[in-house]
Amino acid sequence: MYLTGFADEAAADIDGQIRATKELGWSNIECRSVGGKNLHDISDADFDAVCEKLSAAGVRVNCFGSAIGNWAKNIEQPFDITLAEANRAIPRMQRLGSKLIRIMSYPILKDRAPDDQLAAERYKRLNTLQKMFSDAGLQLVHENCSNFGAMSWQHSLRMLENVPGLKLVYDTGNPVDSDDYSFAAPRPKQSSWTFYSNVRAHIAYVHIKDGKLDAQGKIEWTFPGEGSGDVKRIVKDLLDTGYDGGFSMEPHMKVVAHDPSVSAEAEARIANYIEYGRRFMRLVEDVGYRGKIAEIAQPVAAKR
Repeated sequence: MYLTGFADEAAADIDGQIRATKELGWSNIECRSVGGKNLHDISDADFDAVCEKLSAAGVRVNCFGSAIGNWAKNIEQPFDITLAEANRAIPRMQRLGSKLIRIMSYPILKDRAPDDQLAAERYKRLNTLQKMFSDAGLQLVHENCSNFGAMSWQHSLRMLENVPGLKLVYDTGNPVDSDDYSFAAPRPKQSSWTFYSNVRAHIAYVHIKDGKLDAQGKIEWTFPGEGSGDVKRIVKDLLDTGYDGGFSMEPHMKVVAHDPSVSAEAEARIANYIEYGRRFMRLVEDVGYRGKIAEIAQPVAAKR
C-alpha cells in the first residue's frame, strides 16, 4: 500500500506540490497539471524542469493523471486529439517511471438516449489506446467520473468486457453526485458501496474523495469519512481483502480541476491538502491498519 494524491489541488506549481507531499511524509504524486496545464501538454523545457525537481526531492509520479477522454472532450470530435495526447504521454511516463495512466471514456452525450451513446466508437478508441499503452509496458486505468463508462456499474463491466486489459481506478466520491443510468428517469444518485462492490475485482488503483448532497441537491465535498462516499467501509474492505495498491487523495475542497468557481488562497490550498492526507491516514488507522501507516509515513505519524 502507498499514499499519493492529485497534488495540483495543493499547489499549481511543482514546488508547492512537492512541499505538500514531503510534509505528509509521502514520496508519490499523481501528477495531473503543473502551472494549470496537464503534464502531457506542458512544454519540453517545463517537463524537464519538473523531472529535475522531482528527482532532487526523491518524489516519483506513480500515476499520470491524463486528460484523455475526460469531461472536456467529446466522442464526436476527431480521434486525432486523443491520439496526440497519448503520444505525448507515453514517452513522458517512461521517463518518469510511471506505470499507471488515468483515462476516461468521453462524456455522456446529453442529446442522445442512454442506450444511444456511440458505444462501438468508444470501445474502438479505448482498444486502440489499450494496445498503445500496453505495448509500451504501461497500464490504462479508467476512472468512474463524468463519462460513458461510469454511467453505472453495469456500464463499467460492459466496457471492461469490450476492452480486454483495461483496469479501473475507483473514485469513492464520484458516485455521490452521479446519476445512476441503470434506472429510468428520474434517476437516483449512485451508491458508492454498490458500485465498488460490483467492480471490486477490476480495481487496480483508488481515488479518495468524499462528499454529500445538501438540501438543494448540490454537492458539498468533505474530508474522507464525513460524506456519503462509504470511504471508511470501502477502504477497510479493500485492505481486508489484500489490496496493496495506491490510495490517491483528491479533496476538491479548495480547488476543483473542472470548476473554476471553486478557488482558495495558496496557503489555504496547501493546508487543506495536508490536513486531508493526515485525516485519511487516521482513517486507515481507525479501520485497523495502524502498522501500514507507520511504515509509509513514520515521520508524520511521530509528529501527531
